[in-house]
Amino acid sequence: MKRELIWLPVLMLLLAAGVWAKNSSQTNERELTLQVTGMVCPACPPNVVRALESLEGVHSAEVDLATHQARVRFDPSRVSIEDMTQATRRAGYPSSVSE
Repeated sequence: MKRELIWLPVLMLLLAAGVWAKNSSQTNERELTLQVTGMVCPACPPNVVRALESLEGVHSAEVDLATHQARVRFDPSRVSIEDMTQATRRAGYPSSVSE
């Protein structure tokens, strides 16, 4: 029992360090809205989300079928806007930066 109690604080420190590392890596995070064309049904937005979130450096993507927009949170030091527009185009949904 004592052995398990010794490891508990160590485990908590390791978990806290992981959370800190994740949060500190997202300090360079930016948000961008893409105008996405070609989406015609409810099955389309998940395809766009998958294409964007498959890129290293994209933290999250939310797609709205009604407005044909994708809101993307990303690290610009790891992924470019061109990478994101190419990913949506390869998935069959051309996109551009929304004004």
